[in-house]
Amino acid sequence: RLASLDGFKYFHLMRRVSLEEDGSSKYVGGDSKETSEGNYVSFTIWEKKSDFSAWRKGEAFKEAHGGTSIGAFVSTMVNSALILQGAPRPAFYDGLLLQKNKPESLPDLVDGWRSVDADGENVLPAECFVACNQFFVPPENAAAFEKRWADRESQLKDCEGFVAFSMLRRDGQAKGHGMKPMGSDEPTYQSTTVWKNRAAFDAWRTGSAFQKAHGEQKKPDGAEAKQTSSPPPPLWSRPPVPVFYEGTLVITTEDGA
Repeated sequence: RLASLDGFKYFHLMRRVSLEEDGSSKYVGGDSKETSEGNYVSFTIWEKKSDFSAWRKGEAFKEAHGGTSIGAFVSTMVNSALILQGAPRPAFYDGLLLQKNKPESLPDLVDGWRSVDADGENVLPAECFVACNQFFVPPENAAAFEKRWADRESQLKDCEGFVAFSMLRRDGQAKGHGMKPMGSDEPTYQSTTVWKNRAAFDAWRTGSAFQKAHGEQKKPDGAEAKQTSSPPPPLWSRPPVPVFYEGTLVITTEDGA
C-alpha cells in the first residue's frame, strides 16, 4: 500500500543495463562482484525524510518485508536467500535541484501497489529508462559542486519523454537495519534522470539540449572557436561513472516524482 501513504511521491524497481550499439539495452547480471553489486535497485522518493521514517516504523513496512508473523518473516528470508547473491544494502539520499513533468497517465493500483503478471522466468517489461552519473566529491568541495550544478541552465523539462531529474546527495550518517559505513570508494553524489524510454534518452543525448548543458554548442560555419576562459577545474576526486537502468513497476502520484 505504498501509494496510499502520507508523503509518498514515486517508486520504481530498476535493473541495471548496458547500452548496446544497436540501440537496445542488455541486462547486467551478477557474473562478478563489480557487476552484481546493485544490479537491481528499488528507488523510492518521499516528500520529507519524516514521511519515510514513519513508513519504516509502521505496519506497511512490516507487511512489505514479511514481518506480519514469524512464519511470513522466515518465508521472506528463505526466498530472498535463494534469489539474491547477498543481503540488500540500503542507501539514503537528500534530493536536490528537482525537476519533473506531470505523468500523462497513472498506473493501475490495487491497495496502493501494482498488480502485474509475473511468471518468475521472464523479466517485467521496461516502463522507463534511468540514466545516472555517479560523482566522487570530497567534503571540502561539496558546496562548490552543488553551486556549479545549481548555476547550470537546464532544458530537460522541454525535452520529449523527460520524466524527472534529481541530484542525489548521499546521507552517509543514516542509520538503520542493514546499513553499513559508507566506503571511501563510494560516490557521494548521483545525478538521476528518468526518461519515458531509451529512445527519449538517446534523442536528448544527440540533441542541442545536451550540447548546451555540456558546453558543446556548435560554432557557426566558418567561425573560429574563441577561448574566452579556461574550463573550471574538476571538483571530484575521480571521473564520474555513468550507470544505466530500466525501470519497472512504476508507481507515481498525479504530480509526478
